[in-house]
Amino acid sequence: MNLTRPLATAALVALMLTSLVLPNAHAVTIDWVTVGDPGNAADTTGSPNPAGAVADSFRIMKFEFTNSQYADFLNAVAVTDTYSLYSANMGSDARGGITRSGSSGSFTYAVKANMGDKPVNYVSWFDAARVANWLQNGQGSSSTETGAYTLNGATSGTAPAVNSGASYFLPTEDQWYKAAYYKGGGTNAGYWDYATQSDTAPTAVTADGVGNGSAAGTGNFANYNRAADWNGQNGNVTTVGTNGGASAYGAFDMSGNVLEWNDLTGAAGSVRGFRGGYWFHGDPFELSSSLRFTLAPSYEDSGSCFRLASPVPVPEPSTWVMAAGGLACGGWQMWRRRRAR
Repeated sequence: MNLTRPLATAALVALMLTSLVLPNAHAVTIDWVTVGDPGNAADTTGSPNPAGAVADSFRIMKFEFTNSQYADFLNAVAVTDTYSLYSANMGSDARGGITRSGSSGSFTYAVKANMGDKPVNYVSWFDAARVANWLQNGQGSSSTETGAYTLNGATSGTAPAVNSGASYFLPTEDQWYKAAYYKGGGTNAGYWDYATQSDTAPTAVTADGVGNGSAAGTGNFANYNRAADWNGQNGNVTTVGTNGGASAYGAFDMSGNVLEWNDLTGAAGSVRGFRGGYWFHGDPFELSSSLRFTLAPSYEDSGSCFRLASPVPVPEPSTWVMAAGGLACGGWQMWRRRRAR
């Protein structure tokens, strides 16, 4: 009986599992939620039709990418801002949350007061893809042109397909749709009309997480309909996670606040998807599963934002697995000693 080979195989598998763990974030920390129920049925009542069927589990950001996170990204890669990652509207518009100082070669970026936890806006699909590349390259690199996407300096025109093996990427439309509207709990659970786990239109919030009739981040509420006056504006972005209840998988603000880029099918193309409604929209239908936009990937405005997706990481061997390995090793040593007698 030869136990050496099984033990060696187990050690190799453990090493492979460890090497597949996603790299740790450094300057930017992301909160993820897992979208399970792989192989779920598609929705045939929304837009596009069908939509939402996803073969595998994946993760998606719990919140929209914020001004604080984007400012960290800019300070890491945009001292010269070769690819126009910063929009002057971020500084001049009261709804923008980031200012820029200095000159090209020494640009620095700072978050406006009380805007750090609000979603970044004036972001194009190409900007979001470069964030994915930066995260893919470990944040310690200033490289934004390769990684999850091969951009080669492009800031307009055809958006490339996501590269095989990417650890960070814009969700496909089916992934985004499922994370927002699927009810969860099985492969044929059905879909909500709104990402607040409701078929009834959400009530528009009246302040930043205040006055919506419930605790911040709960209930059937959303930031839309130019609901209140913030920063002297008729409607504004609001702090992520404060505008109403989460989707069934725990992702906030997928109805209202800002629109979010998606990658449609993940293949290259001249347009990219844009979903979820934003602070300006007056009709709740525009927040629902029945409305989608497709826009040039260079488009950006006061309602354009994103959240990234990621594969579900392979866990490191758990304590009980290592303990079992120790018991097996101890048993092997005992067997050898008995044989030697």
